[in-house]
Amino acid sequence: MLARYAPSPSGRMHRGNARTALLAWLQARAVGGEIVLRIEDLDRDRCRPEFESALRVDLEWLGLDWDREQQRQSERGAIYDEAIRRLDAGGRLYPCFCTRAEVRAASAPHGPEPVYPGTCRDLSAAAWAARLAAGRRPALRLRVEPETVAFEDLVLGSTELDVAALGDFVVRRADGLHAYQLAVVVDDGAAGVTHVLRGDDLLPSTPRQIVLHRLLALPPPQYAHVPLLYALDGERLAKRHGAETIASLRDAGATPAAVVGALAASVGLVAEGTVAGPSELIAAYGAHPGRLGRA
Repeated sequence: MLARYAPSPSGRMHRGNARTALLAWLQARAVGGEIVLRIEDLDRDRCRPEFESALRVDLEWLGLDWDREQQRQSERGAIYDEAIRRLDAGGRLYPCFCTRAEVRAASAPHGPEPVYPGTCRDLSAAAWAARLAAGRRPALRLRVEPETVAFEDLVLGSTELDVAALGDFVVRRADGLHAYQLAVVVDDGAAGVTHVLRGDDLLPSTPRQIVLHRLLALPPPQYAHVPLLYALDGERLAKRHGAETIASLRDAGATPAAVVGALAASVGLVAEGTVAGPSELIAAYGAHPGRLGRA
């Protein structure tokens, strides 16, 4: 098994980030597997070197190690471009001139993300030329065909999702940045990642990524989507909303074993109040990896 932990250095690590890192670590170590660390720093506006340094400190303080590192996403543009060329050669890409605001206004919302209505899917050559002449730069979208994607989730069990539910999706933004959906598929394939454990907020991305794996002739990993950690007010923890960070817990005098034990207890691996390091939790995780409860 090769698992991965792929944090984005866009803020300080909070308890939810740390819990996902812990569970990914336990998933690999429970079967003698390895872990690759990948820094997902595509977001130039929010990702900063000091946040990357801080998350490394937090991981080491928690006792979560890794076996190797993958090149930062910001350094892999040429590799993503090659994937774009392959998708384009297969006739699956088209230019999209729609802004986010236009997509939002033209579609009914579907959860946190609006459904792309296909405005530019079959754009005429004249309309395309007119938009270019007006100085608009296109993103690239993947043409999604109607399909139900079935996969076995290690936490959720047999899962079927409609890949076209959110419409055609962006693989390269109008500003030239490669999109998350493309980058993670290319990176997981290049590293040979076999297992991906992540928050269940990313479940809608899974059918899209499985389709991309198939189109790029890359074997998809086995997925495990775990419940998010929520604040007392019922909101999901988020860096941008000031969620309690690992650094703040450390500064307040918490020990690594106390924090790790609390994170493990929040998904039912151990009893409340347990104080334990990651290596002491391997047996508990191995006993029931698919029964991770919501806290």
